[in-house]
Amino acid sequence: MTPTGLRGVLQNGTLTVGSEAPDFELPALISGVRKKWCLSEQRGQKSVVLAFYPFNWQPSCAQQMVEYQAQRSRILAVPAETVAITVDSIMNTTAWEHEIGPFDFPMCSDFWPHGEVSARYGVLRESDPRAGASERAVLVVDRNGRIVFKKIYEPDDIVSLDEVFPVLDKI
Repeated sequence: MTPTGLRGVLQNGTLTVGSEAPDFELPALISGVRKKWCLSEQRGQKSVVLAFYPFNWQPSCAQQMVEYQAQRSRILAVPAETVAITVDSIMNTTAWEHEIGPFDFPMCSDFWPHGEVSARYGVLRESDPRAGASERAVLVVDRNGRIVFKKIYEPDDIVSLDEVFPVLDKI
């Protein structure tokens, strides 16, 4: 990520379609194994579907992740990668994944510093009863590191990949 790209994000406080996606590295659970996952390592190789979700253990989040796993072969064929991001701890995510998984895509923990990546992407709730959680949001980052799709959903929506596939097919 260029310093200019980061400066633009901090100055205007929001990312839009066409913005450079801020790089990040987070602890992740990938096929049941804890690893680090870094956005910039995907650059030039594949597009990335960033799926921010409020918390583990919510039925709507479980349905969303189960659908993403069911659509995994279609995502990989693009080629793209789905990356789930929550503010819950990696320990909490591990227990949850064991309960409802397994999932082959990265499930990242934006726990510490709490919600830092979510805040940089403009999807951390800062007020209302759900403050401190991420919004339910999906962003698509192309191979060049640019955001080509961004949508924020209602907290309990079941977010399908159906509206993401046409975007992925165009890039």
